Amino acid sequence: MTVVATIGKFAVRVVVLAAIIYAVTRLVDGIEVIGNPEGFFGETGTYLWVALLFAVVNSIIGPVLRLLSLPFVLLTLGLFLLVVNAALLGITAAISDRFTVDGFWPAIVGGFLIAVFSWIAELLLPLKVRG
Repeated sequence: MTVVATIGKFAVRVVVLAAIIYAVTRLVDGIEVIGNPEGFFGETGTYLWVALLFAVVNSIIGPVLRLLSLPFVLLTLGLFLLVVNAALLGITAAISDRFTVDGFWPAIVGGFLIAVFSWIAELLLPLKVRG
């Protein structure tokens, strides 16, 4: 696979993730993206930016958190991964001034919905970037 194809698949994944984050902000009270209408791509660009940040946080910090929490994940039969996803969502909100998560339970529900919607999107559009 060429570098251009890999970058293209990553870009499509970020766009799909932006749509998922848009849906989650509409479904969960306490998760909000503060749009920037004066930005280059307007409010859509804000969702793309938040999706890019979440993708980077999930790909860099996510594996470390999952490895460190492995005993808890095994002990709870995988349910602790909801807490890990919520933490990744919270880290993304801490990095961005345009994304807010108001509390633990909205983060849990938002992380769960992002995981479910991403799984459905992966079934419909197999876009895994593999080396």
